[in-house]
Amino acid sequence: QVQLVESGGGLVQAGGSLRLSCAASGRTFSGYIMGWFRQAPGKEREFVAAISRSGGNTNYADSVKGRFTISRDNGKNTVYLQMNSLKPEDTAVYYCAGKLSDAYYYITNRGFEYDAWGQGTQVTVSS
Repeated sequence: QVQLVESGGGLVQAGGSLRLSCAASGRTFSGYIMGWFRQAPGKEREFVAAISRSGGNTNYADSVKGRFTISRDNGKNTVYLQMNSLKPEDTAVYYCAGKLSDAYYYITNRGFEYDAWGQGTQVTVSS
């Protein structure tokens, strides 16, 4: 199973940007669908974005569409989440997740389908 480690979180003012990274090790990264989820204090974990094995198919939560971009570099075993125009409501712990898949273009926003999770990185957006 792949091991995932997030980085890049921090404190930023509203309107600012951050780029999260998730480095994978242990299995063939290119065989994994990758996703980003987040959990704010007192709230359920929610889907943010997902990307297919090839990188050719992506999906976003409506709340981040047009502001966040997910990408991957299979040569570096890393998935990224570029976050622009950040809002205070984006404050949360962000988790990357991976799902081993035979399907080249399949993606999913359902957290229970993912079988590997990182430890999370805190993103705080001040108003």
